[in-house]
Amino acid sequence: MLDDVMFWVLALLAVASGVMVFRFDSMARATYALLASLLCVGGEVLLLGLDYLGVVIVLMMTIEMAIMAVFMVMYMMNPAGLVPMTMVHNKKGAAAICAVVFAALAAGILLAPWPSRRGRPPDDPTMDLGLSLMGPQMLTMMTLGLALFATIVATVVLATRRGRYDRFGDDLKARRADDPVQGGTGR
Repeated sequence: MLDDVMFWVLALLAVASGVMVFRFDSMARATYALLASLLCVGGEVLLLGLDYLGVVIVLMMTIEMAIMAVFMVMYMMNPAGLVPMTMVHNKKGAAAICAVVFAALAAGILLAPWPSRRGRPPDDPTMDLGLSLMGPQMLTMMTLGLALFATIVATVVLATRRGRYDRFGDDLKARRADDPVQGGTGR
């Protein structure tokens, strides 16, 4: 019973916050509304018993939307929503297309001949999901994931030759930075 209530609450919140993405004038607010919608979707996946996948969705979307909000504020013409703007072009056409697609998907859900369940759920749905996605290459993909992560960290570390000691020398309490690269905040 509680799962049913949580399902409908998360579904309604996901749709409502998804609608708010197109209602906000601020790009930052729209980004966080999208984050709320995606977190609700992650909660739905958790309700399905796919704990690993649900946690990955929540973590990935949280980090992605936080980074997106920073870039929106840095590069968008109207990040704070001080000037009215819209995220939708051709509102009537977009609304008509959305209504038709929604009706088609809802009809497909209601009219599809869904198969009845045979057997019982697996003991470890995460393991079965991993095996069905990657087959026998699961260990290879896990190792590749760690190698990619190490590569990303090493790239960020090696991307700049400068560190905090390049500007101030050994005395970090110096009042004026001796910055070898002119410009920036060290002047």
